Amino acid sequence: MTLYDLHSHWSTKRGYALRSEAELAQQRKVWNSDPRYETEQEMADHFRKNDVRVILDFGFDKWLPLDAAAELHDYGIETQKQHSDVIIGNWVQIDPRTGVDGVRELRRCKDMATGFLGLGVSGSGAGPASDPIWDPYYKFCVEARIPVLIMVGMTGLGAGLPGGNGILVENCHPRYLDQVAARYPDLHIVAARPGWPWQAETIAVLLHKTNIWYELHGWSPKHFTPDLKYDINRRLKSRVMFGADYPLFQYERLLNDWKAEGYSDDILERVFTGNPEAFLKSLEA
Repeated sequence: MTLYDLHSHWSTKRGYALRSEAELAQQRKVWNSDPRYETEQEMADHFRKNDVRVILDFGFDKWLPLDAAAELHDYGIETQKQHSDVIIGNWVQIDPRTGVDGVRELRRCKDMATGFLGLGVSGSGAGPASDPIWDPYYKFCVEARIPVLIMVGMTGLGAGLPGGNGILVENCHPRYLDQVAARYPDLHIVAARPGWPWQAETIAVLLHKTNIWYELHGWSPKHFTPDLKYDINRRLKSRVMFGADYPLFQYERLLNDWKAEGYSDDILERVFTGNPEAFLKSLEA
């Protein structure tokens, strides 16, 4: 079956999520993999080899000046057009402190894109997702039917570096996801990552706010908490979606880990294919 990957990164040198030498050195310690750059063609061929359709996220565009971020977004959108059989589209991240200019950049990306486009919101950037600074972006996303990816739980970015590279883990608490979903019931939201160390709270938000889907990039499923493993089989079985965090994780490893957890073929089909297809279709309604 086709594997839908709702969140991965670029393996090209221009798009690689880890930028500094210190970050690259941490890849082995945090993700148990080594940095390796590919060309755009090699990356796309890797997705084809693994029968993957993927949504890519640069991750670092939120820290760039707006003109540099726009150039990166152009690169992402153009690459998607060239490899639309395997790259569904892009999550773009924008520094919300750019205000109306940032919203204008999001609109420009929406107008340019022929594939999927979504807005990524990370507490490791400009603060919690519920900060009113994001409101103009959410209002535009509702108007344009653009989904929003909101990060929850611990991030590997900055992990192990002095002071966590200045990143506050608390900014990804699921309380902020809850507040956004309550304020914007018409917003298409995807919660991103396992919510550890607040997994129970994340599940509670998902059960209470049904306008939120859930993708699980960044972790091997063997490390999911028991309550998350339980609800993948039950209360969340129609809303959980696969995310890889490629190239930090490799597909073969993750698929083997998912299958080793003992999930039924029905659950695996939902996570890998059925639920992502339903999510993408919901954006057309």
